Amino acid sequence: MIRVEMLSTGDEVLHGQIIDTNAAWLADYLFNQGLPISSRETVGDSLSALIEVLTERSQVADVLIVNGGLGPTSDDLSALAAARAAGTELIEHPEWIARMEAFFKERGRVMSSTNRKQAHIPANAEMLDNPVGTACGFALQLNKCLMFFTPGVPSEFKVMVEQQIMPRLRQHFDVAEPPVCLRMTTFGRSESDLALELDSLPLPDGAVLGYRSSAPIIELKLTGPASQQSAMEEIWQQVRAVAGESIIFEGTRGLPALLSEQLTQRGLLLAASEQFTGGLLHWQLQSAAAPLAGGELLPAHCQESLNEVAGRAQSLSMLCGAQVVLAVSAMQNDRLSVALHTPDGTFAQTVAYQASRHSLRIRQESSAMLALDMLRRWLKGGTVCGQHGWLEVVEIL
Repeated sequence: MIRVEMLSTGDEVLHGQIIDTNAAWLADYLFNQGLPISSRETVGDSLSALIEVLTERSQVADVLIVNGGLGPTSDDLSALAAARAAGTELIEHPEWIARMEAFFKERGRVMSSTNRKQAHIPANAEMLDNPVGTACGFALQLNKCLMFFTPGVPSEFKVMVEQQIMPRLRQHFDVAEPPVCLRMTTFGRSESDLALELDSLPLPDGAVLGYRSSAPIIELKLTGPASQQSAMEEIWQQVRAVAGESIIFEGTRGLPALLSEQLTQRGLLLAASEQFTGGLLHWQLQSAAAPLAGGELLPAHCQESLNEVAGRAQSLSMLCGAQVVLAVSAMQNDRLSVALHTPDGTFAQTVAYQASRHSLRIRQESSAMLALDMLRRWLKGGTVCGQHGWLEVVEIL
């Protein structure tokens, strides 16, 4: 099996000042190409540390994708580190300087002299094109390892991986068929509760059942070789049966996108009235292109009974001309009310939060998910108010 590794560079990444979204994207992309990453490492802006890591990984990895450090400033050290590790010099590529000058000219700017540094790559390296930025990438062979050096800007990095690196990997290696990954997301049951029933399932050879807890949801993944797809889909039916009504969606689209599609297909308009969620519900629906007729955001300190929250949903329906309305109350003594107004009537429930450790953000996300889950259940034709583990239902209307 090909050993693929990633090296992220930069003090800002090492010290947690920015989130390394490039690493997450690359891991997912390569996994789906049949080249799962074996390990990942982060190094700061230290020339000696970079040289040491490059030399070390060149003896272990078949492929190393290095991200960052190709900019024009003094702390961009990846090209120099690569040259030192390979025992060669940096050379300037006039054709890339011409590309950069044209890049700036098209934008009505003059290229700074500091940008010339971005045309300096190791003498034994192959230049990698960057059609959307000024940092060219490069590839070089160091010991047993084929190394690719890429810019840290996400848009530039992704284009380079897709257009420059992946084709070269397919030329150099016999890339395996991508694995099968079946996914579902649940809401309302704990990871341990699901595992208690699922861990005894007999999995096909090479298949792994994984859990990812990210409050307020749990993601279940069954991953395995493509040759086992039929057997995995049979087991997946049993996973569905165990998860039951807690399943809010399958795949990676997300619940707001699923609900938006169903509302549009039925010709229904939606509105949302929010207090505790502070506009989060509206943002999630808007981002998923939901058929929104309107909405309102009320002060979070307003106290209402469950009947009043239901009445607010009904009033907004008449005001906006929306057939479906979600209303979320303020949080009062760890209790929250959510109402759903529909052509079939108005449904509402008050829940008590049992998990005091949860942050404000998680509570807001849980409340928005509770509202969306009520809508999902109604669209499905099931019971609108369900049980949700650490959310205790204390009143139903």
